[in-house]
Amino acid sequence: MIFDRSGSVVSSDQREHEQHYPGQGLVEHDATEIWQRTQECVAGALKKAKLKAEQLSAVGVTNQRETTLVWRKSTGEPYHNAIVWNDVRTADIAKELEGGKGPDRFRSKTGLPLATYFSATKLLWLIRNVPGLEEDLKKGEALFGTIDTWLLYNLTGGTNGGIHVTSVCNASRTLMMNLKTLQWDETLLKSLGIPKACLPEIKSNSEVYGHGAKGGYLEGVPIAGILGDQQAAMFGQACFSPGEVKSTYGTGNFIMMNTGTEPKPSKNGLLTTVGYKLGEKEECVYALEGAVATCGSAVQWLRDQLKIIMDAPQSQILAESVPDNGGMYFVPAFSGLFAPRWDSSARGVFCGLTAYNSKAHFCRATLEAVAYQAREVIDAMGQDSGVTLSRIKVDGGMTANDLVMQFQADIIDTPVTRPVVPETTALGAAYAAGLAVGVWKDLEEIRAQWKMDKQWTSKMGNKEREKYWNGWNKAVSKSVGWEGPSTSHSSSSGGLGTLGWFAATVVVGAAAATAGWMMGKGKRIKILGGKITIE
Repeated sequence: MIFDRSGSVVSSDQREHEQHYPGQGLVEHDATEIWQRTQECVAGALKKAKLKAEQLSAVGVTNQRETTLVWRKSTGEPYHNAIVWNDVRTADIAKELEGGKGPDRFRSKTGLPLATYFSATKLLWLIRNVPGLEEDLKKGEALFGTIDTWLLYNLTGGTNGGIHVTSVCNASRTLMMNLKTLQWDETLLKSLGIPKACLPEIKSNSEVYGHGAKGGYLEGVPIAGILGDQQAAMFGQACFSPGEVKSTYGTGNFIMMNTGTEPKPSKNGLLTTVGYKLGEKEECVYALEGAVATCGSAVQWLRDQLKIIMDAPQSQILAESVPDNGGMYFVPAFSGLFAPRWDSSARGVFCGLTAYNSKAHFCRATLEAVAYQAREVIDAMGQDSGVTLSRIKVDGGMTANDLVMQFQADIIDTPVTRPVVPETTALGAAYAAGLAVGVWKDLEEIRAQWKMDKQWTSKMGNKEREKYWNGWNKAVSKSVGWEGPSTSHSSSSGGLGTLGWFAATVVVGAAAATAGWMMGKGKRIKILGGKITIE
């Protein structure tokens, strides 16, 4: 996407890329295709805006985190498809790494539990299963990266001088970076058996890493910002003060709270992670994060698998045709429950069905489940931080659903606010890039650009709220322990001249690509859908 100095979208472009499902619980992307679609998006966004690369002041990259790939230094070719964040093939590796010490073995250093979610287990799977990779790692021929690293490498030249760099927030999602030192941890790497030589250099989220390669669509343009998608959304929502929270509703739901300049360990099933670091010498800002695996994808499931609806908007129409959920609850634990429960034994259940219930109630229960899961995370954040929230800033496709947003405000008894510019992920990356080259002078200038589009406040009384909440928890109790014993780890129930007007942002997601530019123009690749695998 391309943005101007006011943070408004000038142009955008998108391209779909395929998701591959080679087996149950396996999810892959073709990294070569992602790079091809990225170039198409850049070209398309520039063409629509009638701009040339030299009119861009900077490019920012934002990406789907944790997704892992390894490529050959000599040829730039990937050894294997990228393994996506929600791929669960590494369950045995994660268990093996516990070494009898439990899933929190590395949490004190990384802020993360041992789980299939994070990059280290995926890299170990590749090392063990791709012929020749282990030997190439020893020879220094193989390069590891998440999608930001892969794009930056190719944007800056690939085998012809491309740089091998990642941002601190992406590195914090690998299980290999120390949250205090903000560097790869030698002890962790030794425990994992991963050579440091294959890892990219860790940089801040806002600095000039390199320039677009000669002959490319972005030739000579500074590449100056990298943020993982959820950190980018938090930054784009101007959550710059401790205690501010954003919630992104997409295929999943990702909620993040700014906790300031010290990492805050969670006792309630959340992840401690890097929020952002704006320059090499600036302090790092940390965050608490809760990830809900199934949000918009549950609506896709109603459409594609159950055939209850023809399209996503119909789910809201049907849900609004009944006054309430009819006593019906849905726990969408298709692959277990994520934050704050972290229970891989759970599976999806509909509860409270009677002959009275119709497909409208199925839709309403599915939409309400989004809000219940978000409340679990928000409650955990309050317990960990001691902060009483004054509002939640929301973004993502599902914020267009008034029923979901109103019920969210009702069930958390806190105002829910949507910004005028909905593309906060792309905007956040553009802001990071623009700050590095002087497009904006500081965070206060960016904060002043944030404007509210709509706000929902609670219309529900305490008695009714608790009735619904108790019903949800009862339904969850029926969901856990379905696949073996419960494994819950939580106790939680202006113009700068011709070269200064534009900043670009590249966003990479899971199934589709969207490109745009900030401050003139940015590009992003965004996953807009994808098939759901039900275990």
